Amino acid sequence: MSRDPGAQAVRPAIHLVDASLYVFRAWHSMPDEFRDGEGWPTNAVHGFARFLLELLERERPRHIAVAFDEALDSCFRNAIYADYKANRPPAPDELRRQFAHCKALTRALGLVVLADARYEADDLIGSALVQARTHGLRGVVVSADKDLSQLLADGDEQWDFARGQRWGMDGVPARHGVRADQIPCYLALSGDAIDNIPGVPGIGAKTAAALLAHFGDLETLLARVEEVPYLRLRGARQTAARLREHAAQARLCRQLTTIALDAPLGAAIAPFPRGAANAAELGALCEGLRFGPLTRRRLQMAAGLDALPGTLPDAVAY
Repeated sequence: MSRDPGAQAVRPAIHLVDASLYVFRAWHSMPDEFRDGEGWPTNAVHGFARFLLELLERERPRHIAVAFDEALDSCFRNAIYADYKANRPPAPDELRRQFAHCKALTRALGLVVLADARYEADDLIGSALVQARTHGLRGVVVSADKDLSQLLADGDEQWDFARGQRWGMDGVPARHGVRADQIPCYLALSGDAIDNIPGVPGIGAKTAAALLAHFGDLETLLARVEEVPYLRLRGARQTAARLREHAAQARLCRQLTTIALDAPLGAAIAPFPRGAANAAELGALCEGLRFGPLTRRRLQMAAGLDALPGTLPDAVAY
C-alpha cells in the first residue's frame, strides 16, 4: 500500500466517504443474482454493504460522514452549464431504488448521511471537511476521484479503497502532474470527459500542467497570456491563441471543477461523530434485502449489537 499523507500522526481523523462511487462500482461488478423480498435486484446494496463493513472493521472511525449524490440533474452546475454531465445516461429505477436502500443502511448503522438536491457529493465532502477542521480533525477522503484531491491540505489524505492506495497533499503532483490546489484550473484547461466539461480546445493534460507550473493558476495565465508564445512549449503560439479565444469558457469550466465549500449539510453537525445504530431499522433492512447470515453477523458486530431483531437464522446465504 502506497502512503504519503504528510503530517497526520497526531490529529484524529474524519472519514468522508464518496458513497456513490462505491454504489456504482458494486452495481457494475456484483452479479445480478441478489433480490429483495419484492423481487427487485439488490446487487449494488450487497456490494456497498461489503465495502462499508470492511471500512468500519478496518478503521473503526469515531468521526465519519457518507455523502450520496442526489443532484443528478438539479445540481447548481447544471444551471451554469446545461450540458454538465449530459453524456451520462439516467440511472435506471433498479439502481435508484438501491441508492435509497444504501442510504437507509448507512443511517441504520449510526453513520452521518450527507445528501442534497443542489450540491453533489464532492461539495458535501468538501463542506464537511472544512467544518471538521475547525474541530481539530484531519480528513481521510475515501474515493479514487481525482477531483477530490483539490481538498487535500497538510495532514489530510485521500484513500483509493479498492486499490489500497493512500496519498496526501504532497503526493498529488506525482499522480496528476499539478499541486492539489491547482486541480480545478488543471481540469478547466484540459477538460474532464467524465463530467462532460470541455476545457480549452487543443489543450491536453501535459500542456495544462506545463502552463500551471509556469503561471500558477488560471487567472494569472489569462492575464499574462502574451507571454505564452515565448515558452518552451510545443505549439506555444497556437496555445496562446486558443487561450485568448476561449478565456470565458476556461473560467466557466473552473466554476464547474471547483468544489463548493459552503454546501448545506442539513441536520449533520460537525465533527460528525459516529452514532448509535438503530437495531430495529437494521433488522428490518436485513429482512427486506434478504441479507445472508454472514452479512447479518458482520452488521450486528459493526453496530455493536447483541442481536438484530426480526431476523431469521435460516436467511438466504450470501
